[in-house]
Amino acid sequence: MRLILMGPPGAGKGTQGDRLAERLRIPRLSTGDMLREAWRADTPLGREAQRYMDAGDLVPDEVMLGLIGEALDRPDTRGGFILDGFPRTVPQAAGLAQLLASRRQELDAVVTLEVSEDDVVARLSGRRTCESCGHVTHTLLVGDAVTCERCGGRLTQRSDDRVDTVRRRLEVYREQTEPVLAWYAASDIELIAVDGIGTKEEVGARLRDVVRAPERGGRRK
Repeated sequence: MRLILMGPPGAGKGTQGDRLAERLRIPRLSTGDMLREAWRADTPLGREAQRYMDAGDLVPDEVMLGLIGEALDRPDTRGGFILDGFPRTVPQAAGLAQLLASRRQELDAVVTLEVSEDDVVARLSGRRTCESCGHVTHTLLVGDAVTCERCGGRLTQRSDDRVDTVRRRLEVYREQTEPVLAWYAASDIELIAVDGIGTKEEVGARLRDVVRAPERGGRRK
């Protein structure tokens, strides 16, 4: 299966993407992971992407599409993949469609995890990260604790988890990424909406109900 997993920041795409990839036995292609791997491997695209990131600029679409094209040519993606973190804009979606068409491949579905803005803010603004070991927890679990239960390090709130920053990230998502869903809804590709509220097991069960290999699952939206 070839899937795109979408949803706002904090919707649980990483967690559910990993679980879904393991169940379907296909790789999850995270753009963040691909950028890091290309940089570590010192590939031409990795060096070019790093140049933009070092300058604090967004990596251009053509570079990201080049990295994704390299991933699509890997042996482990021939049986399918879950793309997480891309596309974020309509031009990126169009570029991805061209990449797939050039390889005579098609998407099976676009799956979106639906989570309200208030829930996203509560999820992300409550996260606390250990400065020493990187362990991530939540105020719902540790309350006002400032010490990591794993290593005793100091728990802090990352700058991108602050309420004002989270709301800005959601604003960017609404402006740039929600139109991608409309773009796919107008296409022949199946668009599946899944309620992203609940435990990871509950959300995972909903995904199992609508995403079944090898046949397509879910309802056309």
